[in-house]
Amino acid sequence: MNQVPTVRLNNGTLMPQLGFGVWQIPDAEAARAVGTALEAGYRSVDTAAAYGNEAGTGKALAASGLPREELFVTTKLWNGRGQRWGRDEVLRAFDESLARLGLDYLDLYLIHWPRPMRDDYLAIWRTFEEIAADGRAKAVGVSNFRPADLQRLRAESPLVPAVNQIELHPLFPQDELRQVHARLGIATEAWSPLGQGKGLLELPAVTAVADKHGRTAAQVVLRWHVQRGVVAIPKSVTPSRIAENLDVFGFELDAEDVAALDALGTSAAARRIGPDPAEFDA
Repeated sequence: MNQVPTVRLNNGTLMPQLGFGVWQIPDAEAARAVGTALEAGYRSVDTAAAYGNEAGTGKALAASGLPREELFVTTKLWNGRGQRWGRDEVLRAFDESLARLGLDYLDLYLIHWPRPMRDDYLAIWRTFEEIAADGRAKAVGVSNFRPADLQRLRAESPLVPAVNQIELHPLFPQDELRQVHARLGIATEAWSPLGQGKGLLELPAVTAVADKHGRTAAQVVLRWHVQRGVVAIPKSVTPSRIAENLDVFGFELDAEDVAALDALGTSAAARRIGPDPAEFDA
């Protein structure tokens, strides 16, 4: 039985709080990895046009035999430089993602980066409004948007993003941005929720909590996300870890545990791992 709780988005759509991310998984391996995740009990899968693995992801979705209504599929518009992103370009990219995934609709479609230096995300969002109104995406949102970007959308569009998918982990807790999300009614989704394996899981504060509960370091960090109300999308290609990352609902962190993990966000180790959205324009 699928035990993953859901988060209700601002349009009423229910989104699983724990999903399977496929960033950096080659397309040839995506079908196997996503298939393993679906067999383990995941029902939410997060991909993106830029990942180059929508086709492999779609193969796994089709081969699973699961009813479409049981799946929650997210992909993202790669609003990269090199072309103007007007209505036609956005709709074409959306259709191409649907075709690669083999789907008739998406559960969530995101603008991958704000790219503020180009000043075109508002125009892109206008087309996202259309996609949402047509029901071709059950919900639309953004990724890597800063408070100022979100406030601008709120001021100039009647449609509030359902989700902002951002880098978030104990070393980069994004408290200010999460407060903005709460005020605007935007769900927070964490990419790289385990810090990309770059030292977070070996920190004494994390391993001590893991030892206390007889759990792995990854499990206690994912449990930290869950208890904060954040949607998390851990990625792995190892079957045992794929299953392990889903097994975080049979225990609870106490106040002392949460405080120890929260303290990492102001420690000497605290840092952003991925690109800064204010500067990213690849």
